[in-house]
This record gives sequence, structure tokens and C-alpha cells, in this order.
Amino acid sequence: MVGYRFSKYTEKVASDPFENLLELFKELLIHTSGDVTEALSWLTQIDKQHKITSDDYGIADFIDDLIKKGYISDEQRGGGGNFNPTKKMEVSLRRHALDEIFDQLKKSKSGKHRTKNPGKGDEITSELKPYEFGDKLDNISVSESLKNAQINHGLDDFRLTQDDLEVHETFYQSRTSTVLMIDISHSMILYGEDRITPAKKVAMALSELITTKYPKDSLDIIVFGNDSWQIEIKDLPYLEVGPYHTNTVAGLELAMNILRRRKNPNKQIMMITDGKPTCIKRGKKYYKNAFGLDRKILNRTLGLAVKARKLSIPITTFMIARDPYLVQFVDQFTKANNGKAFYSSLQGLGEFIFMDYKDNKRRKKN
Repeated sequence: MVGYRFSKYTEKVASDPFENLLELFKELLIHTSGDVTEALSWLTQIDKQHKITSDDYGIADFIDDLIKKGYISDEQRGGGGNFNPTKKMEVSLRRHALDEIFDQLKKSKSGKHRTKNPGKGDEITSELKPYEFGDKLDNISVSESLKNAQINHGLDDFRLTQDDLEVHETFYQSRTSTVLMIDISHSMILYGEDRITPAKKVAMALSELITTKYPKDSLDIIVFGNDSWQIEIKDLPYLEVGPYHTNTVAGLELAMNILRRRKNPNKQIMMITDGKPTCIKRGKKYYKNAFGLDRKILNRTLGLAVKARKLSIPITTFMIARDPYLVQFVDQFTKANNGKAFYSSLQGLGEFIFMDYKDNKRRKKN
């Protein structure tokens, strides 16, 4: 059973006590997988220990404001009298995760992002290069070209030739289709370490990043345990670990099927996991082995890594573990796919995934 130790909460400086409590409540709501009643119970306990409310504004006032402002619904769920998070709260949770992990980002009006490859693209930069046949005339730098003509030919014999022309460098605008795979096997909460909550936060932040800054990109999210299935962005706060083994093969097969339907030429898989594959499906039955690296399971997994490489689908693995034999497996898997691997702590997971997503802007394909 996972336990939590509450430390003293230092509230942010704000004139509105509701906003102070709301930030803490959002964090608790993510930890409780969207269980409003449990989150409010934790909030009450923290208030009792650290006195974060005042005589003028208490937890009951906060609950009333949550309902009035549309963050939670007071409709009963299953006859238990529990509150439900609203769509407004779900959006707020994603923005909360984005602010926490990707604080430096601002919304882009263009809805596109650049590859790192200069050439005959469609976004002008400040860098210049000599004119080449096929470059757009609109990209010619008039001032620099005239300056070159004056230097090369002088004022007495002033003329403008092709050799004098300079044009602005450009970058391709690329669309990317990403599938984010999240491991929800039992090991994600083993040994008292909560690994699923950071994974959920990253997924929420990444989904908010793409929908606001790169809306022309696509993000599909799948979870995998004994089997794999696709979830919607709105389901992320409610994601929980199950009594599952790790069927990485099922997750990769589903991810590749999703990407096969995407028309974007640039495709990638990001996988968050903390362990080795321990399960595959043979017909209607499961073949499971949690002891070491099973050869049958390993071969099926590596085979899919090779298949993804042939389909030009790189796989980036974010490993929340550093056991030597697990590192060895990830190295094998990464080599088979020609992908990338990061061995991340829970605290650095969001930064790793953000940087990889930003850097993984590939050359536009014909």
C-alpha cells in the first residue's frame, strides 16, 4: 500500500484564499486519480496539521466555491454522494501540470514548429546563405545583396549578379504524430514509490503543450499492462495502476497501428516504463514470467523494435529504474530500434520528455 507523508504547505502569495487552496487541491486531485472526496479529505487533514485556512475562509467555503465556479459537480455518483470533477477542472489540471513542468513555454499562434534542418523551407530566419538555384526570390536579402554588389564591382561598374545575392535561411514546418505509452503495471507503485503520478503529470502536460502550442501535431495516449488500450486526454487524471504484468509487445503493436493510420510523415513513440517486459499474449492465453528476462518475451519485444525502425518510427524509452539488467535490456531495445533512451528520476521525467519532444523535429519527407 502506498503511503503519503504531508509536509508543511507554504501557500503562494495571492490575494484570493480560494486560489491558494485551489493549487494545492489540484495536486491532491492528481494523486487521488480524480477522487474529489478523497482529495478534500486530504486537504482537510493538511489544514488541521498546518492551519492553511483562516477564520474568515475555511474548507467548507472552499468547497462551496469549487461548486459555484464550476470546478466540481455536486451530483451524486453511484448513489455514494461523491463529487465529480468537471471538464473545467480537467482542463485546469492539464494546465497545472504544464505550468509545473513546462513553465517557460508560451502559447504559439502559428500552431507549427520547426525542424532543426536548414534548407528550402517555409519559415524565414535571420541567418543568410549564398543564393542557389531554386531558392525563393522572396527570401532574397536586398540590403546584403546590394552591399555585396558594391564590394564586388564598385560604384563605377555597379551591377547585381547571381554571385552577389544572399537569401535568408529557412526551416521546414513539420507535423509530428506522437504516441505516448504509459506503463500501468503493478511495479509502478511497488516499494512505496509512486511512479504513476509523475507519469500522469507528464502526459497531461504534454497533451496541453501539443494542443496549445502545436495544434497541428497529434498525440495519442495508450496504457499497457497485461493488455493495452487507448485512452482519451480527459481520462488522464483518473489513471490508476492495476494488478498487471508488463506486456510491452501489446503496447507497441497498438502504438504502431495508430501511427499507421496517421498521414503525417513524422512519427514517434514515447514510452514511460519502470521495468522489463514480463508478459505476451499467445492466442487467448497469457504467457507470463516476472523472473529475469524471458527469452520468448524478449525476442518478441526486440522484433517489434526492429519492425518500428523499418517503418521509420523511432522509439524513445524513458526508464524510471537503473537496475543493471534493466539497463542492459533497454540498451538492446534501443539499439534494435535505433531510437533513444533516458534513465530518468521521477523529478526529472517531465524535463527529459519536453526536451526530447522539442529536439525530435525531423527533416520533412517527400
